Amino acid sequence: MNQEKKPKSEAREWIESAAIAIALALLIKFFIFEFVLVEGSSMNPTLENGDRLVVTKYQYYFSEPEYSDIIILKYTNSIEFVKRVVAEGGDTIEIKDMVIYVNGKPVAEDYTDGSVYPDFKKTVVPKGSYFVLGDNRDNSRDSRFADVGFISKEDIVGKVMFRLYPFDKIGKID
Repeated sequence: MNQEKKPKSEAREWIESAAIAIALALLIKFFIFEFVLVEGSSMNPTLENGDRLVVTKYQYYFSEPEYSDIIILKYTNSIEFVKRVVAEGGDTIEIKDMVIYVNGKPVAEDYTDGSVYPDFKKTVVPKGSYFVLGDNRDNSRDSRFADVGFISKEDIVGKVMFRLYPFDKIGKID
């Protein structure tokens, strides 16, 4: 006996298509990239309040964050910060007279806003951790503060790669 296959209803086709689209969107958001809105001024002048960014997630599956990478990190379950990596595990970090020293050598920073900020005593970054700062040093909650502290790789959401908005500043973020 030859049984004919029943055609799918239009509603079922819509539901299946929607389920596939949602699954793909979640896969992309959790593993490949996401869009982020900058809220606050801690990364001025590099990033400004209201900037819309593309954050990639995949590269840190295969490599480690590098010096000067701008990253998104989990601060709490509901709050994420955008900061710059300035030191990694095993490095000695010190801030004196508004100059950052990593392993005793001054770091050239042409991306900060020139704000005045306090010294930070010489500290060794624990293995497997990162020391991050905002570019607007006098208005940034970052690794200098105990509630943020050193960042583990697990707390890094991804790397800021591209600014989508404002349109006059659209482009790759270095």
